[in-house]
Amino acid sequence: MWLLVGIVLVAANLRAALTGVGPLLPGIAASTGLSGTGIGLLSTLPLLTFTVTSPLVGRTAHRHGAARTLFFALAVLVAGLLVRSLPGVFFLFAGTVVVAAAIAYGNVLLPSVVKSTVPEDRIAQVTGLYVTAMGLLAALSSGISVPLAENVPGGWRTALGGWAVLAVLAIVVWIPQYRRPRPTAATPATRERIPWRSPLAWQVSVFMGLQSLGFYTTIAWLPSIVHDHGVGEAAAGWQLFLFQIIGLVSSSVLPVLVRRGLDQRLLAAGASAIVAGGFALLAVAPQLAVVSSVLTGLGGGACLVLALSFQGQRAADPAQAAALASMAQSVGYLVAAVGPLLLGALHDLTGGWTLPLLLLVALTLTQAAVGARAGRDRHLNSPSLVPTPIGD
Repeated sequence: MWLLVGIVLVAANLRAALTGVGPLLPGIAASTGLSGTGIGLLSTLPLLTFTVTSPLVGRTAHRHGAARTLFFALAVLVAGLLVRSLPGVFFLFAGTVVVAAAIAYGNVLLPSVVKSTVPEDRIAQVTGLYVTAMGLLAALSSGISVPLAENVPGGWRTALGGWAVLAVLAIVVWIPQYRRPRPTAATPATRERIPWRSPLAWQVSVFMGLQSLGFYTTIAWLPSIVHDHGVGEAAAGWQLFLFQIIGLVSSSVLPVLVRRGLDQRLLAAGASAIVAGGFALLAVAPQLAVVSSVLTGLGGGACLVLALSFQGQRAADPAQAAALASMAQSVGYLVAAVGPLLLGALHDLTGGWTLPLLLLVALTLTQAAVGARAGRDRHLNSPSLVPTPIGD
């Protein structure tokens, strides 16, 4: 139980520090003098940091153990949150990089920790639990950032730095895992290589990337899309809140559906198709944005749980889970970083949202096809141990 509490608290720190930035961007721009390009870079920087950092996690975890590395990552997260809240644009950007790097370690290591401590048939349930905690704090962060900044000394800087309290709480609860000796099975003689040559690993990675692209693009542009179709700014913000809350419900229910089997092909394809339907509805009938938010949240929450579950279920052991997670999240966040920038560029080019949204529909249907492959009940074979059979 203490371990599960620790996993949930670690997960609670993996989005809140980032999702709270979006609502504060106008205030940040006004107080720092950053241009639109600078604000765009600040929004994209965490995803680029995830891409660069994720491949390094396996090497660090092999040397120190996943649980201990996670402890150090939480400590770095506290430092990054405090640095980000210091006066000066340099500290804002530098702190953002440090925060994102620490979160990248948590993103990669949690599937490995779950793989090494949870029975195979319970991985999806535990993943759903921590994804729910992650999403709940992310939605809460989006909602309270502006009111908090308006009512505390230091404004938005205090609002951003305040999340260090949650990270410190996670550190305290994680101390027993830091002190616990590493299991022999979790520390093989040779570090597991990232499975770049495995088709199944690429299917897991691409699925992770496309679902992340859909999520981060929605977070970035949904309020603007509905606002451009006549919805007030406050109501547009509630659309984003609705999207995240429905995603929470979906991520909580999905583990019940996958409890009896490890083959999730139909779930992955079906959930992706629901997201595609939500984007299509928003493109052709923007007045039904509420329904679109429900559909994209419903399918997106399920896809997130599946993407994270695949990183443990498609691996043969905890070391391979860490290697697969490194690859999936490195590739995934590189793909995701393209989404908000590409959608914005297409909007500027066409003057509307129809073409950008139809592109999202096409990408999400591609995600459905990839998910039908990544969801097969099988383990990838490590290139460092056994050649990967064709079609695996």
